[in-house]
Amino acid sequence: MGKTEQTKRSKGQVWLVIGIVLGAVLIDQIIKLYVATHFALGESHEITSWFWLCFVENNGMAFGIEWFSKLALTIFRLIAVGLLGWYTHVLIYKQRARTGYIASIAFIIAGALGNIIDCVFYGKLFGYADWFYGRVVDMFFFPLIRNSAGEVLFFRPVFNFADSCITCAVFVIALFYLKELNKDGKDEGVKE
Repeated sequence: MGKTEQTKRSKGQVWLVIGIVLGAVLIDQIIKLYVATHFALGESHEITSWFWLCFVENNGMAFGIEWFSKLALTIFRLIAVGLLGWYTHVLIYKQRARTGYIASIAFIIAGALGNIIDCVFYGKLFGYADWFYGRVVDMFFFPLIRNSAGEVLFFRPVFNFADSCITCAVFVIALFYLKELNKDGKDEGVKE
């Protein structure tokens, strides 16, 4: 690939990353703000027997795990997004990684940013906490398998669009891009 073609490809990948991040964060925040302003905390609406919209706030990490203080968790997330941004730059300009892999990393960045926005701003916006101490809004619930008593056996977690971006991107990377994780930084002329 010539220098001009590589420059065009790199610019295209940068715009793809920007588009994915802005688009996914916008969708995530629209859904979260709608739920937070139209549902009471704990309120649920059955869309189908296997899909519900709920308003749940998550104070910690995935599945409500709380290993660190809220401020430490938010700062860790900000640092992680910064490192992923730097990694994306390396992928585009140094490793010349495949576009699908770069797009997957962009979805992880978008998901993390969506949840960071909740943590940084929602406490102040909704008047229940200080800056950086907000809770993440979750709303999607898929009670796919129930026992005879009606208790949900699978899938119990309530999650949001940002979580979906991260989970789906990790799944795609695991299926299609494991080699990308093991690259040593050399340009091997990877084809799309």
